[in-house]
Amino acid sequence: MECEFPTVNSNKDEIKAIFENTKTIAIVGLSPDKEKASYRVAEYLQNAGFKIVPIYPKEDLILGEKVYRSLAEIPFDIDIVDIFRKPDAIAKVVDEVIAIKNEKNIKTVWFQLGLANNEAAQKALENGLKVVQNKCTKIEHRAIFS
Repeated sequence: MECEFPTVNSNKDEIKAIFENTKTIAIVGLSPDKEKASYRVAEYLQNAGFKIVPIYPKEDLILGEKVYRSLAEIPFDIDIVDIFRKPDAIAKVVDEVIAIKNEKNIKTVWFQLGLANNEAAQKALENGLKVVQNKCTKIEHRAIFS
């Protein structure tokens, strides 16, 4: 499925500020497979000093971190929800984020490279969240801070 063109997105300065104000990144769809992009991105973010929180339907630990089955199960604040799911799953994840954003202090939803859903992004914005679409957290972080 081809990625739609993101009409709602953050610019470089906003992305830099997002990273500067982030400690914890929940990664929805973080695979335990070391060959998958989600694993390599999470490993990079962890090595860059962020606490990563894997959201995955199985496994107990990924990259040494406890795996949760849903965002709602996480018992602490999350700054960014980084989505590695198929485009048709994005709206559901965004709805989950909106439902718990105040309780978990979530500030940003990030749709990984190749992912965009303008309707979900607009809904997230209207609910006070920052949105990044069709960009990789690893690539953007490295470009800004290396």
